[in-house]
Amino acid sequence: MLRNLLALRHIPQRTISTASRRQVANKVPEYQKIFQEDNGIPVYLKGGTTDALLYRLTMGLSVFGKQHLP
Repeated sequence: MLRNLLALRHIPQRTISTASRRQVANKVPEYQKIFQEDNGIPVYLKGGTTDALLYRLTMGLSVFGKQHLP
């Protein structure tokens, strides 16, 4: 019984100590520079190729859906 209580006491210490080692770099300032730059590109396309593909797919599906309405 005492061993079980001692084992439970160590579990929170392990999870807290391992969580502090995995810190992720803050990328918000980098994204702020990209999205606030005045380069004539619309904000919905500033994310790069992925944004352009998603935009074109959305526009294509919208036009295709509108043509096939009853």
